Amino acid sequence: MNEKIEFALRTLAIGVGATLVMDAWAFLLRRLGVPSLDFALLGRWIGHLPEGRWVHESIARAAPVRGEALIGWSAHYAIGITFSALMLSTFGLRWARSPSLLPALAIGLVTVVAPLFILQPALGAGIASSKTAAPLFNSMKSVATHTVFGLGMYLAALSTSSLVSAAR
Repeated sequence: MNEKIEFALRTLAIGVGATLVMDAWAFLLRRLGVPSLDFALLGRWIGHLPEGRWVHESIARAAPVRGEALIGWSAHYAIGITFSALMLSTFGLRWARSPSLLPALAIGLVTVVAPLFILQPALGAGIASSKTAAPLFNSMKSVATHTVFGLGMYLAALSTSSLVSAAR
């Protein structure tokens, strides 16, 4: 198999798999009474971007956008796939063919920069959730969630390593 095709297939499989693991984690947290991001709000934020609205005082109070849930969930998975591409660009196909945990956890932790310093401020929660009632808790929840995402990248790579290799 061509390495570019292998890179694309592995990026997709690892990104979707890791995002599913992250979603399972969020589902578990919600069952335990710990709220997580409503991806419709991510979709709402994205829906306001063409109007030049990059930052909101409160995304929950912003005008709803048609299809915001679909937009948000699609973006959530696209971001997971993008982070998977970062993983493979950093550690290569060799890692994906024979995955190890530490590089995946490292990338998972690096990706927490996006919610803490980009998304949360843009949604009105402040840098590292500083404008929320529990900034430290919310920031640590983001760190834990992105660590779980890293674990998900490892598990997805592990579960697909032989499948894609067999096609090569």
